[in-house]
Amino acid sequence: MAAVPHSPPQAPIPPTGLHRIVIVGGGAGGLELATRLGDTLGKQGLAHVTLIEKARSHFWKPHLHEIAAGSMDLHAHATDYLAQSHWHGFRYRVGEMVGLDRAQRLVHVGPVLDEDGVAVTPAYTRGYDTLVMAVGSQTNDFGTPGVAEHAIALETPAEAERFHRRLVNACLRAHMQAGPLTPRQLQVAIIGAGATGVELAAELHKATRTLVSYNLERIDPERDIRLNLIEAGPRILPALPERIAASATRLLEGLGVRVRTGARVTAVDAEGVQLASGEHIPAELVVWAAGVQAPAFLRDLAGLETNRLHQLVVTPTLQTTRDENIFAIGDCGAAPWLGHTGNVPPRAQAAHQQASHLVKQLRRRLRGQPLQPWRYRDFGSLVSLGEYSTVGNLMGALVGGNLWVEGLFARTMYLSLYKMHQVALHGWWKTALGSASRLLTRSTEPRVKLH
Repeated sequence: MAAVPHSPPQAPIPPTGLHRIVIVGGGAGGLELATRLGDTLGKQGLAHVTLIEKARSHFWKPHLHEIAAGSMDLHAHATDYLAQSHWHGFRYRVGEMVGLDRAQRLVHVGPVLDEDGVAVTPAYTRGYDTLVMAVGSQTNDFGTPGVAEHAIALETPAEAERFHRRLVNACLRAHMQAGPLTPRQLQVAIIGAGATGVELAAELHKATRTLVSYNLERIDPERDIRLNLIEAGPRILPALPERIAASATRLLEGLGVRVRTGARVTAVDAEGVQLASGEHIPAELVVWAAGVQAPAFLRDLAGLETNRLHQLVVTPTLQTTRDENIFAIGDCGAAPWLGHTGNVPPRAQAAHQQASHLVKQLRRRLRGQPLQPWRYRDFGSLVSLGEYSTVGNLMGALVGGNLWVEGLFARTMYLSLYKMHQVALHGWWKTALGSASRLLTRSTEPRVKLH
């Protein structure tokens, strides 16, 4: 393979002012980048670092299924953006990006309103010298009728908490009603059997049984609660090796989860899910986890190149193809997988690696040095099946090849991915102390959130 050329040298930063780095989006990649740039550039007075994010706190997206099931407390694991910015030398500005002026290098941010419609912050603009887009991804419902009205997509902590409240209410309603259950009551349909759908099915199996054990004795989980995992493709976990999918399928079916493959959903209604075969699956709760795409506003963002999934197309240096002052990382960027066909898959480990790479490269940019290309290192794929098991494979330099893993070792590796993210945000000592504190308090709390 031919060597990837470096980008041309960047002009040195004028001595009259600090270089302005603006990061839009506070997900895994965006917040890690802002934190590390703040520590290395912001605190030293070498650059002015700003993070623009519409949410007030950050939560690691791969764990949203645990919030939905009630097996993880959001407030114990969320990171407050304002506090994080104070501790790590960057500026946090609340708001949602609504436009971009590339000629003037301005980010346009819309007004922020509270739940009563009262303005918190007005619309404003933020100037930049380097802009990093890290706005993540959102659910792709492929235009399926009824999804927006009757299904929940686990994109944000608020949606995960909304699902959990509906789950608890459904159990309380079923326990207290005088008559028998209707066909749709306590039935859950999870549409999409990627990592999110599979992990949610396993987590819900354990969580619902724990929930009804708190004196909801009129509900028999083996008889009354049914979990349906629906996948249009020929097998679950289509993006992962077939061996992982087969192992996960056997475990889920052993738990009583109905795994439906080759089942394309054509509509979602108030009573459940309609399949292309004509079958209707009754469901009181429907989760849509069938696909992702970048936010639609990127498609028309100041003429930047995008693909069919609205991702910003970037070069190997993570710079957008039509503007070298704008970078894109995480799920919103279509980054070439050097040495492979296609782009890097949208995974948390990719966003983490890109953030680490850009920390070094933006320092080079400030010095007027050429940027180096980013190369993705695939460390494998792990899927958590709750307390029952974890399956996956470890790849590349980590094990010197390809190692299939399952059980406790795989679970440990899965948890280590989250710990790496916490270390990037808080450092080793704070992460260790926080983990120890949560272990001590678990014995005095319910095993599942009850409200």
